[in-house]
Amino acid sequence: MAYLLGLDIGTSGIKALLVREDGRLAASHLEENPIASPKPGWSEQEPADLWKNTVRAIQGVLAREGISGEDVRAVGLSGQMHSSVFLDEHMRVIRPAILWNDTRTAEQCREMEDRVGSQRLRQVAANPALDGFTAPKVLWLRRHEPDNFSRLRHLVLPKDYIRWLLTGELNMEISDAAGTLLLDVRAGQWSQEICSALDLPMSILPKLLQSSEVAGGITADMAAETGLKAGTPVVGGGADNACGAVGSGVVKPGRAMISLGTSGVMLAHLQQPRILEQGTVHMFRSAVLDEFYMMGVVLSAGLSYGWLRDTIGGPERIVAEALGSDPYTLLSEEAARSTPGSRGLVFLPYLTGERTPHGDPQARGVFFGLDPSHGRGDMVRSVLEGTAFAFRDCLGLLRAAGWQGTTARIIGGGARSPLWRSIIASTTQVTVETINIDEGPAFGAALLAGVGVGSFSNVGEAADSFVSITGTVEPNPQWMTVYDEYYQLYKELYPALKGSYSRLAEITGR
Repeated sequence: MAYLLGLDIGTSGIKALLVREDGRLAASHLEENPIASPKPGWSEQEPADLWKNTVRAIQGVLAREGISGEDVRAVGLSGQMHSSVFLDEHMRVIRPAILWNDTRTAEQCREMEDRVGSQRLRQVAANPALDGFTAPKVLWLRRHEPDNFSRLRHLVLPKDYIRWLLTGELNMEISDAAGTLLLDVRAGQWSQEICSALDLPMSILPKLLQSSEVAGGITADMAAETGLKAGTPVVGGGADNACGAVGSGVVKPGRAMISLGTSGVMLAHLQQPRILEQGTVHMFRSAVLDEFYMMGVVLSAGLSYGWLRDTIGGPERIVAEALGSDPYTLLSEEAARSTPGSRGLVFLPYLTGERTPHGDPQARGVFFGLDPSHGRGDMVRSVLEGTAFAFRDCLGLLRAAGWQGTTARIIGGGARSPLWRSIIASTTQVTVETINIDEGPAFGAALLAGVGVGSFSNVGEAADSFVSITGTVEPNPQWMTVYDEYYQLYKELYPALKGSYSRLAEITGR
């Protein structure tokens, strides 16, 4: 039996997933990554730790399935977007990687907009300048660590760095390149215009690679270290969301995905790019050749629910531990005893700032309308509803970009909650579909590996061969009426609080 190996080079961990060529999941192994925050708002990782955990994950998943590297036909990689790995002329790491959730580059984002022009940046790079993206990190390095910048010869993203270690070939895969703010997203090539405006040498940008294109083979040294067979093909892979879309079958026009993890994503597949002049929404290259996806981001989706569990869910955690149950199940039961609209309690899920549609890192979470009659169930339900309102914000921009679909496939840990699924369906007025696979990016990366070596003729065939709908949740007509009213109130709260968020940031020094 031949296997495909998907590697997800994530922020919190490295996941290795073995998929049989008939599409059945075989085994997975996860190694947790350390994350450093040397200053408030900073988020960094040592690329050496990512590599060490990649080796452990590969060895671990081979051992779990009881196979050797001889049985692996091809390898695909998924990875955290935007995070920068800086290499010198000898391919040595210059400093820790600056991650996608690092917020130190506000000044450099303004510099990009001044030099390139904010509207021109959207037209070429298809995205606004935001803290998380790659190009502002390079400008920060030039401004604050000039010695390190002078050594910079190669800029890559984490999964591309791991692929170089595996194969000896340095490339950047195109769906990840679309998140650097240095790519002409429509043309699918590095932007001379942006690099010139920023006075950055294009020589630091590696050759571009398609998602299912074979980059090279496992070197003999890396075969000895990982247990894989020397020469095993390694494909370009994709950004985590691009691979997540492949792994959930969102690879054709009209299809969309809701990812409900720590953060939340609403993503729609598009054949042609549509650049919006307003609103913080992202347009990137898809893992499907010459196609695209647009997505809105809820920074604190599952994070909001986890915060609530840790803050007021002590009793549920104790009971769940005693019963061998899940505290989220018990909290959800309390939320179900409340009513749509949480009896007048509205939650803004901006615990770590807000991305779509306002793009405000200073925004913070709010309970609005709290009074003595509200109980724990109302608070829990309002958190579920608040994140659903945030997804409706994302949906509005996807609609503006021309997406006309009526269904969305849901993945992620939060997707296991029937109540949350129903709230999201009723709030967005989109039919929510569950699917048979919830391995997300790693599964998508494995399918891309299969396309690269001819196991499947194209990405659409690969996804549709193995991803199927297992259930649907229709919008509740009575809830829809209630949520329409509360959503209008929800939309009024951010503009009313925007100035106060800025003032709070000044007071606290964030």
